[in-house]
Amino acid sequence: MRNQLTTTEHYNMQLTFPLEHIEVKMEVKRKLIPAFKAYDNKQMHMILDLESLIPSHHVARIIDEMIESIPDEQLLAPYTGGGRISYHPNMMLKVILYGYSQKVYSCRGVEKLVQENLPAMWLAAMQQPDFRTLNDFRGVRMKSFMDELFETMIQKLISDNFITMENYFLDDTKIEANANKYSFVWKKSTLRFEEKLKENVQATLAHIHTLTQQEASEMAATEPDELPVQLEETVVILEEQVECLTEQIAQTHDRQARKALRNKRSALKQPLKQIRQDFLPRLTKYEQQRACFGDRNSYSKTDPDATFMRMKEDHMKNGQLKPGYNVQIATENQFILFYSLHQRPTDTRCFIPHMEQLAASSLPMPKTVIADAGYGSEENYLYALGEEKEKRFDVLIPYGSYMHEQTRRYKKNRKHASNWTYEELDDRFICPNGRYVMFKKYQTKKARSGLEQSFKIYECEDCSECPLKPACTKAKGNRQVHWNTVWEELKAKAKTALEDDEKSAIYARRKVEVESVFSHIKGNRSFRRFSLRGLENVHTEFGIVALAHNLLKVAGIRLATFLQKLGLKKVGRRNMFSRPTFLL
Repeated sequence: MRNQLTTTEHYNMQLTFPLEHIEVKMEVKRKLIPAFKAYDNKQMHMILDLESLIPSHHVARIIDEMIESIPDEQLLAPYTGGGRISYHPNMMLKVILYGYSQKVYSCRGVEKLVQENLPAMWLAAMQQPDFRTLNDFRGVRMKSFMDELFETMIQKLISDNFITMENYFLDDTKIEANANKYSFVWKKSTLRFEEKLKENVQATLAHIHTLTQQEASEMAATEPDELPVQLEETVVILEEQVECLTEQIAQTHDRQARKALRNKRSALKQPLKQIRQDFLPRLTKYEQQRACFGDRNSYSKTDPDATFMRMKEDHMKNGQLKPGYNVQIATENQFILFYSLHQRPTDTRCFIPHMEQLAASSLPMPKTVIADAGYGSEENYLYALGEEKEKRFDVLIPYGSYMHEQTRRYKKNRKHASNWTYEELDDRFICPNGRYVMFKKYQTKKARSGLEQSFKIYECEDCSECPLKPACTKAKGNRQVHWNTVWEELKAKAKTALEDDEKSAIYARRKVEVESVFSHIKGNRSFRRFSLRGLENVHTEFGIVALAHNLLKVAGIRLATFLQKLGLKKVGRRNMFSRPTFLL
């Protein structure tokens, strides 16, 4: 029993001891002190190798490699020598391209990058050109070698197997000019104001003729283009007569006679002042405006080369016009192959000038051009077909009514002659009412672009008392059909090409190819407005944008290839200088 009690006491001691020991330990637990890495921003630091901080796949390295591969004589051409030592064009071009790749489009912003951004500092070799020097290089010197520089880059992309120039995906986008939105000059208004001014000039000349009592031959009405010359001659006659009257006033002592002479002189001075200060300056201004218009309907006073166009980025959200440029871009694998800038808002008449500029360059001509229905016209199809039926290139371009003609509603519509029965032997159509529509004559029309189109005119034998006439035509007489044989043949060829399985698959890539490039430029990199003014300067600036886009594309491919070799994939968005997150 004693042993049992001893055992029980010992057991109780074993039960209570650990709990008391734990309570004591919890009371004496030490407190943790936060630890930090050493930090002292006042301590002097030295970067021995700035290049080591730039990742191998960074766009700055792509820019450096591309510019260094360009022959020196190509970039040194604008420099004549002499004067103050200039910054090297390689360095200037690198920092400007890097700025545009980082959504920095002002030279003040590029200057700030060179002072604060590590890749820009490395590209500039720690040199710091100011914004005036950068702007002079971009707006003056780059114009002389921009086209050659872009062509050199495209040739390099072809040699590196990034592109082939076989499929040429073409489309347009409108970019706002660096101009006031309300600085418009309209051609119709200018012509109307000029016509009213010429009427006032003729009335004033007739009044002067009455005052001066000149012979009709001296003050005869002339052609509108000769009005400035006639006004100058009239000014000389009026000045002589005013001077003569001034001398008579000085020699006359009679008060009433002097007053009459002064009134006569005042009557001559008034039209003389009007001609000098109003008529002649306005005629000169309207002549300059007509020369500035060319074949356009409007231009901006701030940037006379810009035309007012309807754009998707409407600041008032009500379809207002804004000054801008029509940029034609061709892509392949989402690389920009070629570009051109135009002052016309529509695409139809920009196709041939764009292809002519491509043919004049050193780049190879494409095998197939793919574009939307905005380019589908008789003139463009004939240009692609070439002279003497020798094809310049194949086209996958639908005409304007292609999609509409595929609908069931169009095929059942009796109004369209394409749905009628045609008898080739007798060269006649049979209308839905069973009456003959016979060939009548040939007719030639001239399109707005200057193309002469040949039409065959067919006329129904008798449309009187036809129950289908209200739905067929609004003409009072018989129904006529204007049939363009060449255009219908070209439409049939375009339709056959678009319905081919292999070619339709290529055409389906158009939206992915071109529209994604537009979204990158205008959406992701926010380039929606030019910084420079004038057609040549704008052409140069968009060339920088296109070069930056292609270099960013190469950098992205290089990064993807690097990750593929490691068997990793990138997760989420990250800064170029932060540590990347990868998954196996």
